Amino acid sequence: MGRVTERRRVVRVRDGAVSERPDTLVAEEPLEIRLNGRPLAITMRTPGDDFALAAGFLVSEGVLGGPEEVANIVYCAGATEQEDGTTRNSYNVVDVRLAPGVPLPDDTVLRLERNVYTSSACGLCGKTSLDAVRTTARWSLADGAPVRVAPAVLSALPDRLRAAQKVFDRTGGLHAAGLFTPDGELLDLREDVGRHNAVDKLVGRALTDGRLPLSETVLLVSGRASFELAQKAVMAGVPVLAAVSAPSSLAVDLAAEAGLTLVGFLRGASMNVYAGEHRVALPGRA
Repeated sequence: MGRVTERRRVVRVRDGAVSERPDTLVAEEPLEIRLNGRPLAITMRTPGDDFALAAGFLVSEGVLGGPEEVANIVYCAGATEQEDGTTRNSYNVVDVRLAPGVPLPDDTVLRLERNVYTSSACGLCGKTSLDAVRTTARWSLADGAPVRVAPAVLSALPDRLRAAQKVFDRTGGLHAAGLFTPDGELLDLREDVGRHNAVDKLVGRALTDGRLPLSETVLLVSGRASFELAQKAVMAGVPVLAAVSAPSSLAVDLAAEAGLTLVGFLRGASMNVYAGEHRVALPGRA
């Protein structure tokens, strides 16, 4: 199987001194996701947790909602030729087989019929995207136990996420997604070159463990909060999404539409709450 990191020669310049040394880089390889044997999507990812990534992607697509809906997930044909003429499995093609009777959303059927490849969970934009998420989400964020998070808890999450990033320490080139309790306990963390892949790996693991919906959790992502990440949170039933950088305008629109609490620019004791402020225990507010 693919490695998480690889070594490459680098010419290092420090204060005018030049030297050569090996450097540790994060690996990046394509992963083709097939559904019942038919190509559905390709994403560039860090190898590892591939089955979870594929399962989480299909949660975002509205295809999966529980482990009983999956018959199996396997690596399949993806052979590459070696210098000596032999071949090996590249482990870059994953096939998800659905359990008998599991229906497919109309848009997923259409994509399979057209054999459309995509690198993200949603190829739509604007109001069409908002409508698609609203009509395919399996769980309402208003359901489940009420979640309230203290600002001090939110402020501590980036440091806790960073402290748990083992591969980032070696490469400096990975995004991370962490799942926390409302009290700030780290439940799970995944790293990847793509922040959307890191979230898919988290959600896919939760699916296989039978923990969806994630209705009493806080999802923290490194970097910005795009529409795609907000979509993944909503589709997994996550009520609070926090990011260390800015959200996009469409992410804020989706959060307001779906009832998602969206926090951006989470840096130290500072943060912006863009939607769902009722879940943040803000000073001076009931």
